Amino acid sequence: MRDYDEVIAFLGDWGPFQRLIFFLLSASIIPNGFNGMSVVFLAGTPEHRCLVPHTVNLSSAWRNHSIPLETKDGRQVPQSCRRYRLATIANFSALGLEPGLDVDLEQLEQESCLDGWEYSKDVFLSTIVTEWNLVCEDDWKTPLTTSLFFVGVLCGSFVSGQLSDRFGRKKVLFATMAVQTGFSFVQIFSTNWEMFTVLFAIVGMGQISNYVVAFILGTEILSKSVRILFSTLGVCTFFAIGYMVLPLFAYFIRDWRMLLLALTLPGLFCVPLWWFIPESPRWLISQRRFEEAEQIIQKAAKMNGIMAPAVIFDPLEVSEHLSSQQLKVLHLDLFKDSEHLATITMMSGCCADVTSVGYFALSNVPNHGRVYLNLFSGLIEAVPAYFTAWAATAVPRRLLIIAGGAVWGGGVLLLVQVVPEGTFIVGIGRLTMTCSQQLSQQGMLSPFGAMMLPTLEAMEVMPTAMFLTRVGRAPLGYFMYMSAYNRLLPYILMGSLTVLIGIITLFFPESFGVTLPENLEQMQKVRG
Repeated sequence: MRDYDEVIAFLGDWGPFQRLIFFLLSASIIPNGFNGMSVVFLAGTPEHRCLVPHTVNLSSAWRNHSIPLETKDGRQVPQSCRRYRLATIANFSALGLEPGLDVDLEQLEQESCLDGWEYSKDVFLSTIVTEWNLVCEDDWKTPLTTSLFFVGVLCGSFVSGQLSDRFGRKKVLFATMAVQTGFSFVQIFSTNWEMFTVLFAIVGMGQISNYVVAFILGTEILSKSVRILFSTLGVCTFFAIGYMVLPLFAYFIRDWRMLLLALTLPGLFCVPLWWFIPESPRWLISQRRFEEAEQIIQKAAKMNGIMAPAVIFDPLEVSEHLSSQQLKVLHLDLFKDSEHLATITMMSGCCADVTSVGYFALSNVPNHGRVYLNLFSGLIEAVPAYFTAWAATAVPRRLLIIAGGAVWGGGVLLLVQVVPEGTFIVGIGRLTMTCSQQLSQQGMLSPFGAMMLPTLEAMEVMPTAMFLTRVGRAPLGYFMYMSAYNRLLPYILMGSLTVLIGIITLFFPESFGVTLPENLEQMQKVRG
């Protein structure tokens, strides 16, 4: 029997129907860009110091010297978690003694911030850190918030494909949109850090599930040639639009609850898409719901101004074809029969993982607090990188591009202490890292670039691939937490890993000019 793409070839590749599906599914990804990096603003930690209540009777000199100093980055700055014992310095103040003249400050007893903290409002008016005092002894909670969000992402990427197989692509797509938007809205009313973090993990599940199912639905509905454009430029560029809007919203809305509300409301605009985005005809056929699949194709033909055949899918012919194919590929099928296939799968997952972590690190290279400009400029670098990655799919030795981007980005991280403020080197590092990340993820996710994912089984195992490309992000918050011990430690660690994965990439099998395998058995014969 002819395959699905041959049967619906009469629709053409880029008619009004295909354009509608392309842009609507891509647009549904915009809210994902909000949630992907919103933690940077929602859980931002401003400069802080121990609060010295005004009820304590201190002279202006003693109030100005009530916080011990420490050396940070070559400067003397007030400590964040300690103060001089107020009862002691209040007595000195009452006696008229002067700090540093009559009293040696280094000999004074210190105490923790018993009355709380005062936070700088130069960057953030409020965050979950300032609201629930997630600093000093509780500073471990902030990176845990990030890590649990990515744990939710991991869980969502693992189950989304199974749910869409069971209930249908369209239903799961809109259900996960509702989860992402609904629980994000409930987060606004969080009464404590625990509630916020649990809800944030659920938002992470909805975010990635929405992405995965939209990706599957688009690649199943669109033709082979448009699939490439959709999987590289479509979903990625619209994700970048959300990523760009995030710092713009955060710049003008610096209260975390109001910011979260502003980021949640655009999700409501996805509701009308239910009446325009159809179910996947491929999935309907796999469920032997031929009449519904034909109705969708008939509507598509009408929209494209094309006369469709009277009978599009012959139930008997399709049933024979389905029975001859292995449509359900379990996650363990990637590994149980071939050590070679398992190796390529794990290496590809690590490559996409580490380059993603490297990009996150480059987006947070110390730039003296300009977090809004830093993230916004990330889009300016990301969009050219997406187009570069798309163009690179037609270039021989694309592995050199992946490896080169990873090594350059990792090198920037390793040399971050000598990179001048505002230098274009960091921007180029983000651009090359994004290009490397895109190509490596295409190797895991896209049917045309997936040397490890055969074309027949690609959509069945794609959630597993998505899971593998997200595993390394779970401890991401704690990578950055290492800066509490040494400012450069997280950049040295992530830079070293990124350079290493760039070198390992050179041992991957090259896919340019190679006929893609049609099943797992053929895949086992692919060698690097």
